[in-house]
Amino acid sequence: TLDMAKDVNEVLEKNGLKRGEDGLKVNMMAELPSNVFLAEEFLEYFDGFSIGSNDLTQLTLGLDRDSGLVAQYFDERNPAVMKGLETLI
Repeated sequence: TLDMAKDVNEVLEKNGLKRGEDGLKVNMMAELPSNVFLAEEFLEYFDGFSIGSNDLTQLTLGLDRDSGLVAQYFDERNPAVMKGLETLI
């Protein structure tokens, strides 16, 4: 959440690490559709994203990649997933 993002930077600062000082960059893992929806807002707190494409695909498509019943539909090239990746990049 955006509140968690704010908290992360506060914890870093309390421990002597400030984003932007001495070249410190802070990135976040983007693995949830909410990270995609709020990508612009998250960039207020982070310098970039590391994309967890397996989790992002699973949660975007709403299926369990380990289930024999639906695993064949797990595809990072799905248009919804691709749109999410494009937003993050």
